[in-house]
Amino acid sequence: MLLPRYTDALALVGYNTRALNTAFSLAKRIAFNRQRSFSRFIIRLSVTATAVSVMAMILTLSFVNGFQRTISQKVFSFWGHIHVQHTEAEKSLVAEETPISRNDTVERILASQPLAGRVQVFATKSAVVARKGELEGILFKGVDEHYDSSLLSRFMTAGHWLRFSDTLYSHDIVISASLSKKLNLQVNDTLLIYFISAGGNSAYRKLKVAGVYKTGIEEYDNLFALGDIRLLRRVNNWAGDRIGGYEIFLTDYSRMDAVAAQLTEELPPEWSARSIHSIYPNIFDWLNIQDKNRTVVLIIMSVVAIINLITCLLILVLERTRMIGVLKAVGATDGLIRKIFLYQALFITAAGIGIGLIAGVGIGALQQATGFIRLDESSYYVSAAPVYMIWWQIALVCIGTAVVCFLALLVPSLIVNRIRVVKAIEFR
Repeated sequence: MLLPRYTDALALVGYNTRALNTAFSLAKRIAFNRQRSFSRFIIRLSVTATAVSVMAMILTLSFVNGFQRTISQKVFSFWGHIHVQHTEAEKSLVAEETPISRNDTVERILASQPLAGRVQVFATKSAVVARKGELEGILFKGVDEHYDSSLLSRFMTAGHWLRFSDTLYSHDIVISASLSKKLNLQVNDTLLIYFISAGGNSAYRKLKVAGVYKTGIEEYDNLFALGDIRLLRRVNNWAGDRIGGYEIFLTDYSRMDAVAAQLTEELPPEWSARSIHSIYPNIFDWLNIQDKNRTVVLIIMSVVAIINLITCLLILVLERTRMIGVLKAVGATDGLIRKIFLYQALFITAAGIGIGLIAGVGIGALQQATGFIRLDESSYYVSAAPVYMIWWQIALVCIGTAVVCFLALLVPSLIVNRIRVVKAIEFR
């Protein structure tokens, strides 16, 4: 006599055991059974583990994307994507430049570059800031009135951008929050800045603090202040067209190395183009490490999801051994029974991916809105973990998880072939 708990299953099988709707109906009844059982606990545990894996992968991608995007934008906003200067291999990449005159040939080459969105001039010079007996060394970056300050405005914590005059050089200076704190300087305060020449001579000027910026990148905040390039021309006795170099902003920053190499070939021999990657390699090396961390997390979470679902299906198959025997006894094929468990695995995978998707996107959106995950800015260059969600990556995580899990679940489902009717019905 057949056990009562299999009566409904046998009624569903009837004489059409190969019908897909039969396998689907049985799988649905098993998966959504409300009675307390071990299989119900295993199913819930598997759904939870799959959801956690998907959520972790989505958040990992979002955080890594956020770090790379936010920190790269900070670097690019301050220095552009490519520097074009006279070739000076013996000098430090961030030291002050040898003055050069603006070159029409060079500017035409830069303007003809399809990816060049904006070209700006700049110059830098070593200086010392003095305030009430306190001294602090800086690198003064001079820009002109055509400099696009919109990208830097997001980093301004107080005051305003430089105000340029049509006649004399501007007496405004924008300093970092780090320098402001060290010398107790506020907006509208005055300071003395001593420009140091190669021969040891110095000239000083009295400037007013127009604004305070903070990027969170110590390489910038501890070193740079911004002012009028005409001030550097006056101090250095340069002609009116003298500059330190050009900085280029590209429409596609991912190709900056290729564009820099191309420009170096096209420019006159005494000129060279360097991407910001080569100027600040330590920052970009740190960002590249995040790619490796992302790959490791994705692999670990994928393996966890696969092992979890394989284990779950094995347990479910073994627990339903008597049911499998009964179904075979009434004529069900191995293929139909495998489909029952594959459908059940599909329910678990779909539920886990759906919950993980909602949780991952929800936490990411909450972090974007509130920034509740805080970081040490001196170590990570940001005070809150940045999030940047790319939807095709999220879709790929969900689809990839479903495909990989489904392929992995084909293995335990083959156990159905090895189950014999008589031994299965007698199984306790």
